[in-house]
Amino acid sequence: MKHARVIVDGQVQRATERDGQVLLPDGRLLAPEAVQWLPPLEPVAPPRTIFALGLNYADHAKELEFKAPEEPLAFIKGSDRVLNGHRRTTRRPAGVNFMHYECELAVVIGRTARRVRRGDAYDFIAGYSVANDYAIRDYLENWYRPNLRVKNRDGATPLGPWLVDRGDVPDPMALALRTTVNGKVTQSGNTKDMIFDVPFLVEYFSGFMTLRPGDLILTGTPDGVVDCRPGDVVVTEIEGLGALMNTIEGSE
Repeated sequence: MKHARVIVDGQVQRATERDGQVLLPDGRLLAPEAVQWLPPLEPVAPPRTIFALGLNYADHAKELEFKAPEEPLAFIKGSDRVLNGHRRTTRRPAGVNFMHYECELAVVIGRTARRVRRGDAYDFIAGYSVANDYAIRDYLENWYRPNLRVKNRDGATPLGPWLVDRGDVPDPMALALRTTVNGKVTQSGNTKDMIFDVPFLVEYFSGFMTLRPGDLILTGTPDGVVDCRPGDVVVTEIEGLGALMNTIEGSE
């Protein structure tokens, strides 16, 4: 099943998907453009941890002229405030020369995980979503040490539209990814090309810190990133999970 959080009539509501439309608990079936989309995860306390992977596709590492990492290049995103919803806008700061999307498989932890073995990793996953983890290259100090402004800006990580149950994704390591900018395909790849796959990442992170329900793992992006300008409509799509739309706006 595909789950969402939307605002209708000024109220936050849980919703599901039916034939490409939004099904509300009261039975109303609405078009996607008739609701205001939120990230599909319920708020949790304490706030969730968001793990992000850099250079987790060999072709992306090559694109950036870096050697593929021998262990996960991981960092923490500091707050839920970075998350944004489907069909929302993301701001491009003034004076920036290169801001690009990153289409990523998002893994949502479903139950407390500590020292999980690789073979048991999927049992600890609630489901999957699509993330677009925008980055600003101007702010980057070092690809192996991303600074805060690159990946921790308010609203710069759209997530959604749906949270898809784990059981409805037979093989998360064989999903096609693609990105379009203003309708033109600019990025394509497949999760099978990850250097560190989902079971490895659950084992890796849970090996040194406890994962909690609602925690997120953003698994990296393949090659094909391009600069996004104000007015650009960016759609990051993953097979079976949905198409996440976002529009770039300029700074005030």
